Amino acid sequence: MTSVLDLAPVVPVVVVDDPSDAVPLARALVAGGLRAIEVTLRTPGALDAIRAVADAVPEAVVGAGTVLTPEQVTRSVEAGARFLVSPGWTDSLLDAMRASGVPYLPGVSTASEVLALLERGVRELKFFPAEAAGGTAYLKSLYGPLPQARFCPTGGIGPGSAPDYLALPNVACVGGSWMLPADAVAARDWARVEALAREAAGLGRSAAQV
Repeated sequence: MTSVLDLAPVVPVVVVDDPSDAVPLARALVAGGLRAIEVTLRTPGALDAIRAVADAVPEAVVGAGTVLTPEQVTRSVEAGARFLVSPGWTDSLLDAMRASGVPYLPGVSTASEVLALLERGVRELKFFPAEAAGGTAYLKSLYGPLPQARFCPTGGIGPGSAPDYLALPNVACVGGSWMLPADAVAARDWARVEALAREAAGLGRSAAQV
């Protein structure tokens, strides 16, 4: 099975206020080349949005983000989430994600947290909050002693900084929401979202040339 980290250089982090927007939004992102879509569980309609995308946009790989509890793991997978992302982890949350049967990215921000997960056989991680926790310099420092860990940094990353992250050997992709500006989503300007998604999808190629 292809890793979530390898589906696209950028994983859109989506906050859905109106579940009716989920399907056209997901179609715009996929058309722009971003197949992996993280719908955060920050709004009441998030699970409905995941369910709608899973049913209507099969070419998308929809996942649940901001997963905080074992119950949310269960409900997300039942709704059709194909991967799970958490901002951090606890033993009970990690056990639930492991038992879910879908890929998961537990969040870390320190070397000790990375070591603890490596001990448990987890090598694909979310680095959060990326910019506040040390950014590219911190991840570069982690690579020397912990080269087996692969990261999806998220938090404060935009189109200007994303290539710097993607150029690092231990970064497979980044998470961000800059391709979903609030005014475009409010206006349901899906053509603009698609165009921004296409630009984001091209960042991986530009990073490879750095």
